[in-house]
Amino acid sequence: MKYDGHVHSPFCPHGTLDRFEEYIEEAIRLGIEQLSFTEHAPLPEEFSDPTPEKDSGMDPAHLPEYLGQIGSLKKTYKGKIKINVGLEVDFIEGYEEQTKELLDKVGPRLDDSILSVHFIKDGDNWHCLDFSSEMFGSISKQLGSVDSIYEKYYSTVEKSLNADLGAYKPSRMGHITLVHKFQRLFPAASNFDRQVFRLLDIMQQKNYALDYNGAGVAKPLCGEPYPPERFIRYAAKLGIPLVYGSDAHQAKDLGQGFQALSQSASLMPARPDL
Repeated sequence: MKYDGHVHSPFCPHGTLDRFEEYIEEAIRLGIEQLSFTEHAPLPEEFSDPTPEKDSGMDPAHLPEYLGQIGSLKKTYKGKIKINVGLEVDFIEGYEEQTKELLDKVGPRLDDSILSVHFIKDGDNWHCLDFSSEMFGSISKQLGSVDSIYEKYYSTVEKSLNADLGAYKPSRMGHITLVHKFQRLFPAASNFDRQVFRLLDIMQQKNYALDYNGAGVAKPLCGEPYPPERFIRYAAKLGIPLVYGSDAHQAKDLGQGFQALSQSASLMPARPDL
């Protein structure tokens, strides 16, 4: 493992307060040569976060400090590990223009970024599908079934891939099967593989890379990477670049799920161009 492209930080409002240095020293210990901090970007000001603590995105007031601290750490650790400053950007249907405005402003300062879907829309209601198993169960009742969540999630991911978010739109899709997070407790009745294969086709056409995310392995109700091996094999066949991401929200989570990744997958090595 040489490159971890999906790492959070002390600026994550729902993570730990582990210092940047703790993440970086652990990465060095694990033999990681390149690390991308991809903190949850601030959510659009007009969007009402549906999570109880409303802590899904970084406080926008903290964004300059986040960028500045990583800039300093790049210099401190130069020659030991390559550090990239990035963001995990939420696609929120209907808020494309606000997201584009954020990216236009901060994009020139970023080395890396990920596009993710955590929120799905049902009429005038918003739901965060990965907050907790209890919330997932509640959403399934409101939408009528677990399958309805899957359908809504995958259609939203497709919209995110096709959305115009400007010149600095992320070109890597995050945890594309995140909806599987609670599958052992809330299994879908239908098979949604066709929808995922379609998304991978779109990604190949639009030159997206794929976040090969190990966090799902550590989730007891998921038990597999995002995405699992059958989709990774197809992505590799299409030539989609695969970037390992631990999705660590604390320093000790770096490297999580890595050993469970497909041994046949060719992961993108540490990138000198970043």
